[in-house]
Amino acid sequence: MKFICHKFIILLFVFLFSQSGLANKMHGIAMHGLPMHGSDKKHLPYVNPDAPKGGVLRLGVYGSFDNLNRIAFKGSRAAGLGYINDTLMRRVWDEAFSLYGLIAEYAEMPEDRSSITFYINPKAKFHDGSPITREDVLFSLETFQNKGTPNQKKTYGKVIKTELVDQNGIKMIFVNNEDKELPLIIAGFLPIVPKKYYENIDVTKTFLDIPLGSGPYTIESLEPGRQIKYQRVKDYWAKDLLANKGQYNFDTLIYDYYKDSNVLLEAFKVGEYDYRREYNAKRWQSNYTFDAVDRGDVILQEMKNDRPTGMNALVMNSRKEIFNNPQVRLALSYAYDHEWINKALYNNAYTRTDSYFDNSPLASSGLPSENELKLLNPWKNQLPKEIFNQTYQPPVSDGSGMPRDNLRIAKKILEGEGWFVEDGKLMKDGKEFAFEFLIVSPSVEKIALAFQKTLEVLGITMSVRTVDSSQYQARMLNYDFDMIKASWNVSLSPGNEQQFYWGSEVGKKDGSKNYAGVNSPVVDSLIETLIGAKTREELTTAIHALDRVLLWGHYVIPLYHSNTDRIAYWNFLEFPDEIPLYGLVIESWWANSEKASKLQR
Repeated sequence: MKFICHKFIILLFVFLFSQSGLANKMHGIAMHGLPMHGSDKKHLPYVNPDAPKGGVLRLGVYGSFDNLNRIAFKGSRAAGLGYINDTLMRRVWDEAFSLYGLIAEYAEMPEDRSSITFYINPKAKFHDGSPITREDVLFSLETFQNKGTPNQKKTYGKVIKTELVDQNGIKMIFVNNEDKELPLIIAGFLPIVPKKYYENIDVTKTFLDIPLGSGPYTIESLEPGRQIKYQRVKDYWAKDLLANKGQYNFDTLIYDYYKDSNVLLEAFKVGEYDYRREYNAKRWQSNYTFDAVDRGDVILQEMKNDRPTGMNALVMNSRKEIFNNPQVRLALSYAYDHEWINKALYNNAYTRTDSYFDNSPLASSGLPSENELKLLNPWKNQLPKEIFNQTYQPPVSDGSGMPRDNLRIAKKILEGEGWFVEDGKLMKDGKEFAFEFLIVSPSVEKIALAFQKTLEVLGITMSVRTVDSSQYQARMLNYDFDMIKASWNVSLSPGNEQQFYWGSEVGKKDGSKNYAGVNSPVVDSLIETLIGAKTREELTTAIHALDRVLLWGHYVIPLYHSNTDRIAYWNFLEFPDEIPLYGLVIESWWANSEKASKLQR
C-alpha cells in the first residue's frame, strides 16, 4: 500500500511537471499574453465581411523595379510582391503583435518559447493546385537561413533542428529560448515558397519570370520597370479564414511606376491611379486643389494615428573616416536648421523628431528609470555621460535661416576635435572636410541645399548627387555613400528588426538597414534584451534604454514627423468605418461599381 502511494505521488508529480511545459494547439499567437480574437470569430472587426469583390485598384509608385524574386535581396523588388506568397500565420492590425492561422492552421508553443510546432492546414495549396507541404516549409526555412539577407540568416539561423510531428506538423527547435519574438517572426514573416519551383534555380539572383505563389493574388502581366498587374485568385483557399475574410476585394491590382515625383502627383489628379498617401505636408496644403476635388470625384481625408513614427533622418555613414567620430556627427547636427526648414519648406506642418520611437509610449523621456539604469550601468564606461544626466533634444535654432549661435557651438566642437578653417576650408592634418549627400528623390534636394548653405559657413564642402533608383539601391546595398536621408519604420512591438537596423554583425555585411554603421556592443546587448523580454514592461524598458544609446551616439540628424495620415482617393473606393490600431488597411477596401461608372476622368 505504501509503495502504491509513493508510485501515485511520483506519477502525479511527473504529470503536473510535464503539464507545465506542455503547449496547446492555438489558432493564434501573441507576443505578450493571449491573442484578442477567439477561435469562434469569423472575421476581424476592422473589415466588412460582405465587401463586394471586383473592380480594379490602380496605384502609383515612384522609381522602377527589376526583381520578382522574394529571396534575392539585390535589385528593386516589384511593389505588391508580398501578395503572392502566404506565410504560416498572418499578422492583424488591431493588436500590437498577434498572428492567426494561415498556412499553419494551428501552432503549438511551450511557455518557455524554446520551440514552435506548426500544423499545416490540409486545404493549403499553391496557385497550380498542388498542396503546400511540410517539405515546402522546411525548404523555405533553410533557403532563407542560407541565402537570405544578413538579418534573415541571423534570425532564422536560430532554428537549429526541425522534426516532423504527426501527419501534418513541423516542429522548429531553437538554439535557446532567449529570443521571445522568434516564434512570431517565423510564423508571420517567413514567406513559404514552393520547393519544386525554387530548388533548381539560383535563388540569390534577381529574375523577372512570374513565380508560383500561394497568396490572394498572382501576377498576371508586367512591363519591367514600368507596370506590374496582379489578378485576384478566385478560388484562393484561405479567403474565408479569420485573418482574410473581407479583405483582398479587388479583382485586379495595377502598380504603375513613375520616375518623377511631380509627374506621379499629376497622374493621380487626372485619374491615372486611384489612391495616394501624401507624406509631404506642404504639398498636401498647396497641391491638392484641382477639378476632381471640387467635383467630389476625389476625396481628401486626414486621420490622426497613435502608432510609432520611427526615425526619419539624415544618416552619416560612420564607416567613413570623416564620420567615425560622434562629436563630429554632433557638430553637424548643430548646422541643420530644422526650425527654418520646417517654416520655409513645410509651413510648420511637422514636429521635430527626438526619439527613434516617437509618437508612442516607447519613446524615451526624462532621465533613465531605475529599471533602465540596471541595463545601462554595466556599460557606463562605454557610454556618453549625458545619457545619465540629460534629456536628449536636437539642437534648436531661431528659425532665421542662419543659425549663428548653433554654428558657433558646432565650430567649437569641431575645433576640439582638431578641425580648423584654413583659407575658407575646414581642414585637419591636411585633409579637407568634404563629403557627398546621395539622394534619389528630388523632394530631398531642397533639404540638402538648405543644409549645404549652413555647412559652407563652417568651411565644410557638401556636394549633392542625385542618382536613379537602381543605382541608389546598388549603392545602399554595400553602404557606398557618405550621407543619405533614410527612415526606419517601427511597430508597437519592436523586436528582431532592430538587429537589422542597428546590429553590429549585420552592419558589416551587405544588405542591412544599418546604414549608419552602428557597431556597438551596448546596442547589441540591448537588442538581445528586448527580443528576450517576457513582458510588455520589460520590452518597454529595453526600448527606452536602446533609444537613449542611439540618440546620444549621434548617428543621425533627426528630421521631423507627423501623427496624421493624409490620403487622397477617387470616390468609387470605399472602406470600413472602424480603423484599427495601426491605421488604414488598404486590403480591406473595395470598389463601388456604380460610383466608378459615373466618374469623370
